[in-house]
Amino acid sequence: MEECKAIRNDYDENNLTYELVWSDEFNYEGLPDPAKWAYDVGVHFNNELQYYTGGENTEVKDGRLVIKALKEQSNGYKYTSSRLVTRHKGDWLYGKFEISAKLPSGTGTWPAIWMLPTDAEYGRWPASGEIDIMEHVGYNQNQIHFSAHTLEFNHTKRTEITAYTHVDDVSEKFHKYSLEWLPDKLRFMVDDREYFKYKPTDLVECPQFIHWPFDQKFHLVLNIAVGGFWGGKNGVDDSIFPQEMTVDYVRVYQAKELKDR
Repeated sequence: MEECKAIRNDYDENNLTYELVWSDEFNYEGLPDPAKWAYDVGVHFNNELQYYTGGENTEVKDGRLVIKALKEQSNGYKYTSSRLVTRHKGDWLYGKFEISAKLPSGTGTWPAIWMLPTDAEYGRWPASGEIDIMEHVGYNQNQIHFSAHTLEFNHTKRTEITAYTHVDDVSEKFHKYSLEWLPDKLRFMVDDREYFKYKPTDLVECPQFIHWPFDQKFHLVLNIAVGGFWGGKNGVDDSIFPQEMTVDYVRVYQAKELKDR
């Protein structure tokens, strides 16, 4: 039997010194900074209906990043969008992640701000984990979802660890979506208010990667999906397009006490 791996909690949560280690303030024009962002082209999951382009659906203007979902044919798909990633350009173990964003609206949209493992040390999804800082489905306006996926806890088994809250004006105003990732817990916040915490020591006596794969480096993902098993649950309203997710900034902080652990 595989030896059980305990979650580390040998740190003082109340005395962490956070420093800004990576950011994009989008204070330039054109395409997203290639030193910080790449694209997942074409990739799609969950029965989604969009084709992810390389850069045609992104633009930086007026100090903000704009990700566009369009109703247009591409590579056999009816819609196009973009999925930006920091993989191999921004990969972190633990930290605070803050993203200020204004979301699309309308039935069929499925924007997300989330994190995936860079090296998938424990195997393919969901074994190496997924962290959903913010998910939104357009048919349920102003409801924000947070989730942690692991081998034991994930939506395919209907065991995902998740929560949601009501946030006014998510498509009209910018809100700050945040994650504090610590060696033994994940804390999810909107506008600095905590709404959800995943702490597997509350759930299992002997944690290991099936409950806590979050001891390896992850990267950020920003995207708008169209349709899919969740986003398209009530169909897709073609009259809503084009749709945009606008991002004011992305900031990553790390505590010097937890770096290089």
